[in-house]
Amino acid sequence: MEGDPAIRWQTLRDLLDTSPAEIDAERALVASAGWGRRLLDRQDPNGMWGGGLYGPKWISTTYTLLLLRHCGLQPGHPAALRGLKQIWDGARYFDGGLTPAISIDAPEACATSMYLTLAHYFGYDEPRVDAAHRWLLANQLADGGWNCRTVRFGDQHSSFHTSILALEALAEAAPRRPASEGIGLAMDKGREFFLTHRLYQSHRHGTIAHPAFTKLSFPPRWHYDVLRGLDHFQNTNAPWDDRYQDALDLLDQRRRRDGAWPVQNKHSGKVWFDMERTGRPSRWNTLRALRVRRWAEQARSAEPERR
Repeated sequence: MEGDPAIRWQTLRDLLDTSPAEIDAERALVASAGWGRRLLDRQDPNGMWGGGLYGPKWISTTYTLLLLRHCGLQPGHPAALRGLKQIWDGARYFDGGLTPAISIDAPEACATSMYLTLAHYFGYDEPRVDAAHRWLLANQLADGGWNCRTVRFGDQHSSFHTSILALEALAEAAPRRPASEGIGLAMDKGREFFLTHRLYQSHRHGTIAHPAFTKLSFPPRWHYDVLRGLDHFQNTNAPWDDRYQDALDLLDQRRRRDGAWPVQNKHSGKVWFDMERTGRPSRWNTLRALRVRRWAEQARSAEPERR
């Protein structure tokens, strides 16, 4: 509660069960103070950030909007909608899927997912959003996830990175779209992909699928790690499954002696400013870890009743 408004309002909501009025009042400060205000002040006159749609990373329009979403900037904010118009107008479309890259003549599930997440969250509604949403559902792989390389290179085993981006897009879409679209079923299949891998392991050997998956980062950008995976299950209030346990144990191992969780892995690239220092206590990761642990305890305790 001594941190930025972006941290404080989520602490009130996720950990302290404060009244909706107090949460809303704190959340409103994201647009006028702290990190949120600093990011909004960086917007170009044309509505973009960093002079680009997807690059330079991490100060482009796409990644600045993703960070503002993490901060909790209110849906419908005019600056966000201006930026969204730029990225949706600037993308290239193929059968509904899209890419921000001029040099790639095919849609990409990762970029499509990020753009959908932003559109659904901020309330940017137009026919291209509907088409991209249908494309994402149609391009789910047999193992339940998604892979950005499938269309161009034929990969059929899902990617952790692309799959979490797609699940986050569907989680934003679910409250806003009809159940008949099959979003719930697609999310169940996508979650099963992660549960089969116990959120960070090889499904064949039970070993760590990639060392970076076990290191906590923030902001996550397009990258997957175990805390991002767990936070998705928490955010959607998923029921208990014993296959969470390895990931929860790993999360507990990452806790510092002072009770906080650190930032262990920062993704290299240009940033507007550093929110936190690598290796130091992280308010972001501590907030996320505490709400994951709270959700897990509640989900586990509710399991006998559900059965």
